[in-house]
Amino acid sequence: MKIPSIKLTTALDMPSIPLKQPTAEMPVFPPIVIPPSNLEAPAGVELQEDEDKETAQTEQPSLRVPVIKIDLPLPTAEVVATATYAAVAAVATTTLATPFFNKIKKQVQKFLQKKVDKWKENRQKKKESLES
Repeated sequence: MKIPSIKLTTALDMPSIPLKQPTAEMPVFPPIVIPPSNLEAPAGVELQEDEDKETAQTEQPSLRVPVIKIDLPLPTAEVVATATYAAVAAVATTTLATPFFNKIKKQVQKFLQKKVDKWKENRQKKKESLES
């Protein structure tokens, strides 16, 4: 028995392509110096009062109720502004959308009422035809 064989040509000699390794510039950030939490001023140096005012401004405002002696926290200006914008937007949307939805509601009610009336009329006709 003869088995056919295939003669393949030799592979082409392909030159290799020289590839350079990729390079990149790494970002360099300046070091951040964080003072320790137990840092104190040296003897003879007075602290500036501006630092105390800044911390007082960043504290949340509160309302002192004299009768029951409770401090009620008040919202900051940013929170009040955001809540005001949200409330105005909600009221405006409701005010503008209500007439639109009322008109649609009336149209749907009229359509459904016509269908119900027609159904009742057909039902009455069937009753009358069965009785006679």
